[in-house]
Amino acid sequence: ADACPASPPMPETEPFVDHYLPALLGQAWHLVSSEFHAVVESQGLSVLEWRVLSTLVGNGPMPISRLAQKTVSKQPTVTRLLDRMEAQGHVQRVPDATDGRVTRVRVTRSGRKLVSGLLAQAELHEKMVLASLGARKSEALKAALHELIDRYGPAD
Repeated sequence: ADACPASPPMPETEPFVDHYLPALLGQAWHLVSSEFHAVVESQGLSVLEWRVLSTLVGNGPMPISRLAQKTVSKQPTVTRLLDRMEAQGHVQRVPDATDGRVTRVRVTRSGRKLVSGLLAQAELHEKMVLASLGARKSEALKAALHELIDRYGPAD
């Protein structure tokens, strides 16, 4: 006789991946950002150029490693992009005031001008996307995402 009772049949449920957080985050990111990325590209910028410039406008000068992390890009990719953007006059590399081994990147007036209109459009796009969630859910969503980023991101 079998000492283990038979397991009850598994109820039919949606596949795990349909509820898997990384998959949901990736799908949500793609769906929410695609429309705005088309706007960015229509202005003659790549999505990464937009991310770099808007990050620098919003955060001020930062090391390349931090810029790569905030723009969700590999550091060598960002470095190559910065070479082009610096030649175009949109960014400038400057030595860190307290640590000579560190180079910071800052946006120039030209770079700021390039994304100023896009920043306003991004803000409107975000409001449109979040409108159906309402203020409380929108704030909770952003707070939860910041918590995950703080927990799993690199230490500053």
